[in-house]
Amino acid sequence: MAEYQKIEYRIGKDGKIVETVVDGIAGAHCTKVTEEIEQAMGEVESQEFLPDYYRESNILTQTETQSQSLEQQG
Repeated sequence: MAEYQKIEYRIGKDGKIVETVVDGIAGAHCTKVTEEIEQAMGEVESQEFLPDYYRESNILTQTETQSQSLEQQG
């Protein structure tokens, strides 16, 4: 099943587009998720990273650890 991800785009009166990764993506993975869209829109003028960018994406690691623990108990 696909994970929920929310990316918000705001287009200003001057035509500038502001892209914000709002939910569902942690760590540097957010730049991979938005890469194709950014290429299609044109030149990226600047980037600002939210706190989630600096948070490690460890959801998979936690799931693997939990699965291994259950296997060892069973």
